[in-house]
Amino acid sequence: MIDVTDIPPPTSLAEVRARIDAIDSDLVRLLARRQDLVRAAAAFKSDDQAVRAPDRVARVIASVRERASAENLDPAVAEAVWRAMIGAFIELELAEHAKGRD
Repeated sequence: MIDVTDIPPPTSLAEVRARIDAIDSDLVRLLARRQDLVRAAAAFKSDDQAVRAPDRVARVIASVRERASAENLDPAVAEAVWRAMIGAFIELELAEHAKGRD
């Protein structure tokens, strides 16, 4: 993990944007890995309710809010991002299940 305290502050808007773009690239790679795992999980789930797993979603959100606070990230921002991500992956899993039933 990178210690952000060792990174000098950006000196221009262009530098800020370049750093954001680099982070976005890392996030895309991580999301692709997460998607692979979501698809693998779909094979172990028996029905749409198991895919939606509201209890699991609640636990994940609670954990993310705690970790966000520890990293000085606004927990509400983290929750909004994770809810959007989880929702998108649930839709992907539901589509995978629907294909398996056809």
